[in-house]
Amino acid sequence: MSSFEIIGGNKLKGAITPQGAKNEALQVLCATLLTPEKITIHNIPDIRDVNKLIELLKYLGVEVDNLGNGSFSFEAKHINLELLKSEEYKIKATSLRGSIMILGPLVARFGKGYIPQPGGDKIGRRRLDTHFFGLQQLGAKFSYEAGEQFYRIESKKLQGKYMLLDEASVTGTANILMAACLAKGKTTIFNAACEPYLSQLSNMLIRMGSKIQGVGSNLLTIEGVDTLNACDHTLMADMIEVGSFIGMAAMTRSELTIKDIDYEALGIIPEMFKRMGIKIEKRGNDIFIPEQNEYEIETFIDGSIMTIADAPWPGFTPDLISIMLVVATQAKGSVLIHQKMFESRLFFVDKLIDMGARIILCDPHRATVIGLNRAYPLRGISMTSPDIRAGVALLIAALSAEGTSVIENIEQIDRGYQNIDVRLQNLGAQIKRID
Repeated sequence: MSSFEIIGGNKLKGAITPQGAKNEALQVLCATLLTPEKITIHNIPDIRDVNKLIELLKYLGVEVDNLGNGSFSFEAKHINLELLKSEEYKIKATSLRGSIMILGPLVARFGKGYIPQPGGDKIGRRRLDTHFFGLQQLGAKFSYEAGEQFYRIESKKLQGKYMLLDEASVTGTANILMAACLAKGKTTIFNAACEPYLSQLSNMLIRMGSKIQGVGSNLLTIEGVDTLNACDHTLMADMIEVGSFIGMAAMTRSELTIKDIDYEALGIIPEMFKRMGIKIEKRGNDIFIPEQNEYEIETFIDGSIMTIADAPWPGFTPDLISIMLVVATQAKGSVLIHQKMFESRLFFVDKLIDMGARIILCDPHRATVIGLNRAYPLRGISMTSPDIRAGVALLIAALSAEGTSVIENIEQIDRGYQNIDVRLQNLGAQIKRID
C-alpha cells in the first residue's frame, strides 16, 4: 500500500494540462469490441481503471498496440468467448466497474456476454438495472447466478425498440447505445443520459458507420447497421480534473492556468465554482484562475443559504461534490451540500472535521459547511482515501493545511488521476509518494 506525504500551506503556480477523460475512456474502449477493424484512440490517461480495462480487453483476445504518448490501437479480430467463463476473467472484471460496458458490444456482435458483479468505489448502491432493462428491451435474455454474482446476457439477434429509461444512467445509456448500433431496425432511447462523454462516444460510433440522431440530447434514435468500421478518436479533457484544479487553486490561494480544455463541454461547472466566489477567466482554450486571498459564497436571491446539489447532466456532476465541499471549508459564508445520487459519498467529512473544518453531517446525503474564511487554517493529519473523488478532495485539503498530512490508500486516487504527485510537484507542491 502506498501513501502521500504532503507539507501544506504552500502556494502553487504555473500551468497544468488535464488528462484525457477517464469516464469517456471506459466507454470508447468497450466500443472497440463492436468491430474487427482497427480503432485508434488518442489521449488515453495512464490510470489504474483504464489500464485494467485495457488488460481485460487483451485477455479476451483484443490486439492492443501502445503507440506512445497516450495513443493506442485496438483490433478485436479474434475474441475468445470461452474465456468469459474463466476464473481469471471473473477476477479481472470484478476489479473494475467499467467492465459492465463490455456486455452491450459482446451481445450485439457475438450474441452473448457474461460479467461478474463489477467493483469500483464504495460509495453506496449503484444500480445495474438500466443496463439489463435496455438489453432485454432489445431482445436479449438475462439470467443471474446469485451464488457466484454472475450475469449472463444472450441473444441470437438484437431487435431495435422504443424504450423509456427510468434512470438517466451514463454507463447504462452507453451500453444500450453500443448494442443498438448493431441491432436490427430502429432503437429509440428516451431519458438517455446526455453527458459530454456520451456525445463523444456517439460521434466515435458515427465515424465507425453507426446511424445516430439526437446526439447530446436525452432522446437518441439509432438505425442499426450490419457492421462497423475502423476509425480514429481523441478523448476530451477530463472535466473532473478541471474542476479539481479550480478547487485546488482556490484552496491554496494559487495562480493557475488549466490548459487545452473545451470550455463549452464543462457545462455548468464553471458557474458553480463562481457561485462559491472563485474567479475564473476563459482565455482561448485555457482557464486562468487568479490568486485570491478570500472567496465568498453567494446566497440565493432571497438571502437564504446557498445549496449545491448534484444532478444528471446538464446538472452539476456528482463527481465534483466532494471537491465543492472541501472548497467550502475555507470560503466566507455557509453552504448546504446535497449529494443526491450516492448515499455514502459524504462519509469522508470526518477527516475534514479532524483537520479543523466546521461541517455538520445532516444525513448520508447532506452536509452543512460553515466557511472559516481562512481565520482558522486546516491542520495536517493522517487519513485514508475512501474513493477516487474523496481522495482528491482530501489531497486538496492537505495542500492547503498547515503542517504535514499523510494520505493512505492512494491506489484509489491513482485509479482516476494520472501521476498526480509529479504533476503537482511541477506546480511547486511539496508532495511525496511513499511505497
